[in-house]
This record gives sequence, structure tokens and C-alpha cells, in this order.
Amino acid sequence: MDPERVVYPLMKYVVLGPAMRVAFLPRVSGLRNVPRTGPVILAANHLAFIDSFVLPLIVPRRVHFLGKHEYFTGTGVKGQATATFFRGVGAIAVDRSGGRAALDALDTCAAVLERGGVFAIHPEGTRSPDGRLYRGRTGVARLAMRTGAPVVPVAIKGTDRVQPRGQVVPKPGRIEVRIGAPMRFAGRDEGMPRGKVARVVTDEIMDAIQALSGQEYVDDYAPRPADTP
Repeated sequence: MDPERVVYPLMKYVVLGPAMRVAFLPRVSGLRNVPRTGPVILAANHLAFIDSFVLPLIVPRRVHFLGKHEYFTGTGVKGQATATFFRGVGAIAVDRSGGRAALDALDTCAAVLERGGVFAIHPEGTRSPDGRLYRGRTGVARLAMRTGAPVVPVAIKGTDRVQPRGQVVPKPGRIEVRIGAPMRFAGRDEGMPRGKVARVVTDEIMDAIQALSGQEYVDDYAPRPADTP
């Protein structure tokens, strides 16, 4: 049996899932907005590392998400175990150097949706450094228009309190997840420059996330950790 196929249900229902429910007492609203079948993109704000684990915990379907390329390239027993874990919990490797690597990651994400799966993405591209909501990158819009998958906006609240930046192990504390109505963008780019439409669609998605989260919006890209003074 492929060990990676075992990791997801083991973590969700036996190991991490029960522990996270006890530690974080998640309050969830709007779960009915996530389609039970078919492709769907979950577009969420990003406050802490554990956000990518919160969505698979809350959503009853298997959720795929992006993970740093470094998680999959380690050597030795530890490196192999880390790669197996992240693949097993639904992570897709992304090389953040951009260019061809970014396009390859987009193709992989599209393949998940074309198979009728669920893909979760943080349009900000990195964690918010100060709790505000930053400008979204257009990959989410390009995926939605390319695959026809609906985009479900999600607001995650409280994870920055239970896991502040720089803290590896989260501390107990209540978190909240608010899920909005599906947004559909299939055909929006017909007869128009795709880049321009992608920016407009992304801004609409970020507006929906902001309405759910109540965060202050910053019309600029969030600085990546390496760019932060």
C-alpha cells in the first residue's frame, strides 16, 4: 500500500485532527457553501503556518494545497519522511523562484481541479506580517478561469494568536473559519486580455475575503520573509 495514501486520513481523523479540535475549538460558519462534489478552489487569507492544516481539518473533502519546494527535497531518513508527510496531507511542491517553476506548479494545481478535486490557495502568496490583508496574486484567478472551478472565499481568524510568526508549536486558543458563497468566473476572459481580467477577478476574490475577515486591506503585495527588514 502507498504510504502517502494512508497519511491523509491518519492525520485528519486519528492524529492531528482530534488534537487540533481540542486545542483550537474551531468555530465554523458557511460550511454548506463548499460543494460536496466537483472541483472547487478554496481561497483564504493567510495569518499563520497552520492555516494550511486548518482547512483540511474543517472541510470534509480531501484538500490539496501548495507547499514550499524545500519540504520535498530533503535527504536522508528525515528528509524522506518530511516529503512523504507533506505529499500525504495533500501538499503540492512549488518552487517560489518563479518563471517556468511557477507555471509547472500552476499546471499541477489545475490537474487537481480537472480531476474534480479541492485545491486551497492563499492568494496573498505568503503570511501576513501584521494581520492585515494584502493584495492577492493572480494565480487564483487564472486557475478559476482555466478550469471553470468555482472559488469559495474563506476567512481564517485567530491563527496568528495561537501561532505568532516565529513560533513553531501553536498554543491552545479558539480559531474561527468563515466560508463565503461560491464565486464563478468561467468565461470572464473571453475576448479580453487575460492578464487584465485576472487582476480584476483576483481583486473581487480579495474583496470577498476581506468582507468575511474584517481585516484592514493593503493594496500592495505582502513582503516575503526574506524581504522583511
